[in-house]
Amino acid sequence: MRSKMDNYMKLEIPGRSQNESFARVAVAAFASQLDPTLEELSDIKTVVSEAVTNAIIHGYVNEIGKIIIKARLRENNLVIEIIDFGIGIEDIEKAREPLYTSKPELERSGMGFTIIDKFMDQVEIASESSKGTTVKMVKNIEKKK
Repeated sequence: MRSKMDNYMKLEIPGRSQNESFARVAVAAFASQLDPTLEELSDIKTVVSEAVTNAIIHGYVNEIGKIIIKARLRENNLVIEIIDFGIGIEDIEKAREPLYTSKPELERSGMGFTIIDKFMDQVEIASESSKGTTVKMVKNIEKKK
């Protein structure tokens, strides 16, 4: 439920690799309203990049699918959701293991979810076979004194 104080954005992009940098910059610009440090801003850009890249590479097979990026400001929290409508994640716990990748032929590092977990304060992953995946991430931005 949104309060009157929440601010939010929603962006829909085709799952093309060239759109990943646009998504990360758009969310970072939106997040700047909370006056994050450069390190916090870098963390935000990194997790958006990782989540969007995962959606592009792992969510869709031989097609350009839709990716929705939502961000919401609530007090000193930034809530980000990256949503795809692709094949889904078969085993979320396995996918969250460091160095695991479902596409080793692409020479992926398998560190996407590990990086997201490290840089964000909360991470929830919901996925359903043939319906897609939602990665919800929360970053607490400390108020400057």
